[in-house]
Amino acid sequence: MDIAIDLGSDRIRVFVEGKGKVLDEASVITYDVDTREVFAVGDEAYGMIGKTPYGVRAAHPLDSGVIAQSDLVENMVEILLKEVCPVKIVMPRVVTAIPCGLTEVEKRAVVNAVGAIGARRVYLIESPKAAALGCGVDITSPHGVLIADIGSGTADIGVISLGGLSVSKSVKRAGGAMDEELVKFVRKKYNLIIGTNTAEACKKEVGCVTVLDEQKTFRLKGRDAVSGLPRFVDVGCEDIMPAIAEIAQDIVLAVRDVLEQTPPELAGDIYNDGIILTGGLSKLTGLAKTISETTRLKVRVHKYAADCVIMGCGKALRFIEDGKNAPKNGISPLMAAY
Repeated sequence: MDIAIDLGSDRIRVFVEGKGKVLDEASVITYDVDTREVFAVGDEAYGMIGKTPYGVRAAHPLDSGVIAQSDLVENMVEILLKEVCPVKIVMPRVVTAIPCGLTEVEKRAVVNAVGAIGARRVYLIESPKAAALGCGVDITSPHGVLIADIGSGTADIGVISLGGLSVSKSVKRAGGAMDEELVKFVRKKYNLIIGTNTAEACKKEVGCVTVLDEQKTFRLKGRDAVSGLPRFVDVGCEDIMPAIAEIAQDIVLAVRDVLEQTPPELAGDIYNDGIILTGGLSKLTGLAKTISETTRLKVRVHKYAADCVIMGCGKALRFIEDGKNAPKNGISPLMAAY
């Protein structure tokens, strides 16, 4: 049995051949700092962020799409797989997505983390190619497609043709960086100290990159930086826009940079089809509109944007070199196996 894994900085998703997506949990692990004993993983650990006692830490072991603490990632993947696969999968072949432009050392860290579950072989695929497969695009054709996979750790933009990336760019600051900037912004403007979970909830509820006609508000609850007492502040879209605008603009400019480097024939295909946005952050209010205005192209956000990469990894299982359904032309989006 083959499986696919999307090791995201914010969520970890698993696809099992014949079953579909079987896991979608937060990429968080709670552990003892001294003994490294694991207390919780996934959504349970996410609820513990900012609430752990001394000596216990809840952390994201993946940062900007790169494995920061390999031992914690290995434990997290192993524990989560045991929950969704009661019967142990014996030496599976694994397809896993990675951001564009990783070094060989960073790729090896991903392979080691996934291989710790007893994988027979590990195949890597860049996120834009996996997202395109998840959108139902035939990436083995010579027709050019521009995909922007905008997640928590990175924003990966790529022009895909004949199963490969013609032009690509990766922005290392995305949704997670917005949460951190929002924490700093709220402390500076309102003298209110909040956690990253609260910042993320605020971003999802009222975050935007363009001025809206309909004004929504969100109640930020935290600790007063001066008195130290609990306090709340009601904020609207325009109040927090300055905190996330710079990172959003970096992503928009990265899309434009990729277009400027795209070969003319592929640029013609993209002009006809437009740009496809995937990833959780692609649903940020006004982001698609801003990209469209900057590039003067049609931009659409996929209906199931957050699941495109893992579903694409699942579809990529058929490209494994000895798969029965491998394409006759021999073109494969998978990178070298480890």
